[in-house]
Amino acid sequence: MSERTGTSGTLAATIGAGVAVLLAVSGCTGAGGAAPSGDAAGSAGAGAATSSAAPSASGTAPSAAPSAAATAPGTGSGSAGAGTAAGAPWGGAGSGGTGASFTGPFRAAGDPATVASELDAPWSIAALADGTVLVDERDTGVVKEVRADGSAGAIGTVPGVVAAGEGGLLGLAAYVDTTGVLTDPAQPAASTPTYLYAYLTTADDNRVVRMPLEGSPGAFSLGAPTDVLTGIPKASNHNGGRILFGPDGMLYITAGDANQSANAQRVESLSGKILRVTPTGAVPADNPFAGSPVYSLGHRNPQGMAWSSDGTLYAAEFGQNTWDELNVITPGANYGWPTVEGLGDGGPGGTIDGLTNPIVQWRTDEASPSGLAMVGGTLFMAGLGGERLWSITPGGDAPSRDRTFVSDAYHGTLGRIRDVAATADGGLLLLTNNTDGRGSPQAGDDRLARVALEPGAS
Repeated sequence: MSERTGTSGTLAATIGAGVAVLLAVSGCTGAGGAAPSGDAAGSAGAGAATSSAAPSASGTAPSAAPSAAATAPGTGSGSAGAGTAAGAPWGGAGSGGTGASFTGPFRAAGDPATVASELDAPWSIAALADGTVLVDERDTGVVKEVRADGSAGAIGTVPGVVAAGEGGLLGLAAYVDTTGVLTDPAQPAASTPTYLYAYLTTADDNRVVRMPLEGSPGAFSLGAPTDVLTGIPKASNHNGGRILFGPDGMLYITAGDANQSANAQRVESLSGKILRVTPTGAVPADNPFAGSPVYSLGHRNPQGMAWSSDGTLYAAEFGQNTWDELNVITPGANYGWPTVEGLGDGGPGGTIDGLTNPIVQWRTDEASPSGLAMVGGTLFMAGLGGERLWSITPGGDAPSRDRTFVSDAYHGTLGRIRDVAATADGGLLLLTNNTDGRGSPQAGDDRLARVALEPGAS
């Protein structure tokens, strides 16, 4: 168990007392009751403690609620939420962001509607521009296409997956090779090729591979894999595993500390980091550490990423026994683990003595965060141990730099929620994770569900 340093204990107590006032003012209510912890064993705690302040200047908080180009990658990415797929019951999906018409804060509305059911320990949602939704299964290594009629058919099995503990087939991301960087010149494609990237645990490491996505909607298949980045340390726990293309066309990868917490502070180690590489796995020239894929360090087990329309990167992270985190990620920044868990000195989003604080923290039994998506100016965060969907709006309904509005929904309705992705028509897809050995499966679990969104931060 790690302890936070400095005055963080006093600061945390102050914020914990203040969150009830914040939620009451904003019209939001927090959910009570303890739930089993998520991917890390967490001790039972009091109600969620969330910061009532947005990041300081060092945390690059937007001065207004960002508009919704949100996480739609710009250069070379095939995961932008394009038009609605004909006949798709969920309205087509994006990669965690929606079209530019969605601006301002949003909140979940209505009951979840099942899109697909009887999935086996699913982990990630990958959405194509045509509205096709792909999900993967951690233990089997199978990737499935969710069709318009709600059926989920296998399109292939990723070779080399060794599932144990929290390891297996984890994150997925789609990429459309508009620049030809991945195209074999000896075998030119008849049309612009699409690739599916996957983060997997093998017998020796965690790695990212890419596979040609062949065929057409309703009849996709996977081609042979090519390594993109290898040698990410593996363990039974804390493998990270989320991958996503950013607005700059680069691939971002969350890597857990693989149960070796000290390595999170070592730039030469790939564990306990957020990594950034080109679509081929090369190190971008503008990475903060020359010749290294390391983009940020001091992470324990980050599993969610999303971008705002102004390019701000947010990441959700499992704590140990006390605090889970939502961070604003800046190149080269150090987020404190294992020196600090949750808020340290300096206030939400502040950087003191080289360590950057989260902008929001939760007790581990209230969150255990995994996937993250952004719609307009609101982040939606999947909760495993907390068994709920969290929404976080920096700035709230009346955007300002000194307020972050936090609320939750669907507590206990779906059980453990592993991933969340935005639909092209402004809804959300939620992927449950009750059949991985840690949840309490309901009839039909695991499932992909859809919820509607409506304007408003509370």
